[in-house]
Amino acid sequence: MGTPWTDIQTLGALKASGYKIRSVKDELRANLIAKLKRGETIFPGILGYDRTVIPQIQNAILGRHDMILLGLRGQAKSRLIRMIPKLLDEFIPVVAGSDLNDNPFAPISKYARDLVDEHGDDTPIAWLHRSERYSEKLATPDTSIADLIGDIDPIKAAHHRLTYADEEVIHFGIIPRTNRGVFAINELPDLQPRIQVGLLNIMEEQDIQIRGFNIRFPLDLLMIFSANPEDYTNRGNLITPLKDRIDSQIITHYPKTVEIGMAITEQEAWQERTDVQVAVPYFFREIIEQVAFEARQSEYIDQKSGVSARMTRAALEDLISAAERRALINGEEETTARISDLHFVEPAITGKVELVYEGEQEGAQNVARLLIGKAVKTIFARHFPDPSDKQQRQPFAEVIGWFSKGGTVDLKPDLPFDQYAKTLDRVDGLHQVAKQCGNPNSPAELAAMMEFILEALHQHSLIGKDYVEEIGASYSDIMGSMLSSLGRFGADDDDDGFEDDEDFGRYR
Repeated sequence: MGTPWTDIQTLGALKASGYKIRSVKDELRANLIAKLKRGETIFPGILGYDRTVIPQIQNAILGRHDMILLGLRGQAKSRLIRMIPKLLDEFIPVVAGSDLNDNPFAPISKYARDLVDEHGDDTPIAWLHRSERYSEKLATPDTSIADLIGDIDPIKAAHHRLTYADEEVIHFGIIPRTNRGVFAINELPDLQPRIQVGLLNIMEEQDIQIRGFNIRFPLDLLMIFSANPEDYTNRGNLITPLKDRIDSQIITHYPKTVEIGMAITEQEAWQERTDVQVAVPYFFREIIEQVAFEARQSEYIDQKSGVSARMTRAALEDLISAAERRALINGEEETTARISDLHFVEPAITGKVELVYEGEQEGAQNVARLLIGKAVKTIFARHFPDPSDKQQRQPFAEVIGWFSKGGTVDLKPDLPFDQYAKTLDRVDGLHQVAKQCGNPNSPAELAAMMEFILEALHQHSLIGKDYVEEIGASYSDIMGSMLSSLGRFGADDDDDGFEDDEDFGRYR
């Protein structure tokens, strides 16, 4: 077994061994102290919280505090909560067969008390693994006191021919069944106030009372909650006495830098495809992450709802899938992501953001394209001369001149690599500027950088772009693209979903 203690099978042998039972909070505290002294990583895989959230959680555990994690969706609250039980002892002794994980030295359920009274030192002992000492409940409006605390079970009473005065007719809820463990409630403010009242004694007096019985059951628990800050602090959905009983309030947050966000996405996204080898140039990973940063500042998106880190994971997976699909269609065993593949990232964005009224008016797809465009523009300036600066724009002069002379580039999403590269090579100066400024590692990455340059010039309104379903992306002279759009929609038509002519010409 995991430890020498687990060979002990009776209460008498447990007493003779000198085993000491600690409270859950003392147990967590002692094990955390030991890990900190050994320099171990307490929450592996949690990135970006080293100086903020993780120290606060550790402080709460050292202080033996019940706690709540406040944060928007996709900030690893549930993952953090589920890691805390790993600080428990690997095994603890319980009275065998008890519903409440009864302490053999101080049983609280009638079943365990009767068993100890009857068998004394021969009472059978079982060993409970820490994985069985954690429970959680998603708070919903229909959650009842019976679900959480317990109630009288009339079926048990009838089956065993018991009166309602008999303690054995009690059916315990999920909280007492997690006795001597860690219990979590997610989205705490969604509990109805009358149910929240039922938690007060657990938080302060560490006991429960089932209706109809003048008996209090002392519980040994660490209580952890999670909530959205808006629901918790501003809407009055949490009763004040319960809020007062939660010792530590810990604020989570989104990644503070693109680099941390990229590391999280890299860790979480499914990228290893078996049928096709897909290369993703570094700037695509930055673009994907920058989309989330743009969304978290966008006036079109409800910032109280947040933009989950799951969005970037799904977006990267969609990007890789788009490249993989193209390779499968063309019978290629390897491929590289392209800027045109970003078109297929839109579903990952539209499904992960909540739009405000202005965003609904724009339309989810248009907002997604706007966010991608802004991300491309921002990341391009990190690696290439900034086209918005006239002095830095010089390397792109030949490219812009080629389009001003009537040149066009049509990039179908499913073009085989040879055709894709030949199409881009037609643009005067594009190959040279991509090679000199981008430092590509392969011909495929060079071609992706060439398209990256075209898209960035378009985002700076230096060349035009139309998206036609049959053709895909079509780059052309900026004036020709704007006139084409005006001819299609009319000079005064604002149904494009953007506020100004620049965005109008950019995305239609």
